[in-house]
Amino acid sequence: MRPVGTVTRGTTNPNRLRRMDRWIAAVHGPALRRCAAPPLAVDLGYGAAPWTAVELLTRLRAGADPRTEVTGIEIEPARVAAAKPYERDGLTFRHGGFELPLDRPPLLIRAANVLRQYDEERVPEVWARLCRALAPGGLLVEGTCDEIGRRHVWVALDGEGPRTVTFATRLGSLDRPSDLAERLPKALIHRNVPGEPVHAFLRDFDRAWAAAAPYASLGARQRWLRTARDLSADWPLADGAHGGGARRLRQGEITVAWAALRPNAR
Repeated sequence: MRPVGTVTRGTTNPNRLRRMDRWIAAVHGPALRRCAAPPLAVDLGYGAAPWTAVELLTRLRAGADPRTEVTGIEIEPARVAAAKPYERDGLTFRHGGFELPLDRPPLLIRAANVLRQYDEERVPEVWARLCRALAPGGLLVEGTCDEIGRRHVWVALDGEGPRTVTFATRLGSLDRPSDLAERLPKALIHRNVPGEPVHAFLRDFDRAWAAAAPYASLGARQRWLRTARDLSADWPLADGAHGGGARRLRQGEITVAWAALRPNAR
């Protein structure tokens, strides 16, 4: 079967996806641990080097379930060949695309910086295809980050569709929250215009950040926490079971319900 999809730029750096990985381990870890068999995670479109797949295995085994297995899937055969020497117990690499050439359904699919090159209209069909491939209770995490992993935005989906959107950043590098707009995933990046929910959210995010400026003397983290408190008055921030809670906030993450940011129909 010919792989489904197109070749990405393949840009990758060590530790680029650490924020996403830590969120996955913290939020989805209980589901991984409940799996009777060793849970399978997929690093879809890992790029020109295998670092992100190697790191995903390490972080999930340390932070979620030591039985976790990871398969890196790439549509470019040369990248798969280059990754093969890095295979070890629990880590394999395969040639493929959105059709997911696997022996069993994965409990996690991570697709980082994959859909940015696609048209926005393609996103729902890709999401639906990947979600259908998940094992019961599985999670798809799809989003975008900068080249060195300081700023991320990702959508978490389950078998029913998109559930949450997480904004994550290195707080010391943040001027204002709307700086994260350039890292919005494909489903949202073209909707950051007046009249769209994500635009209103980022506007209110900036306003709450500005109002929390007095807390900056206590550090960027305290300013972020105060921002989240004020923002939660008007926006449905997720609770701890779905990606929120004080611990994740302290890591520079804010997770909001997808329903609040869902793009308007066209």
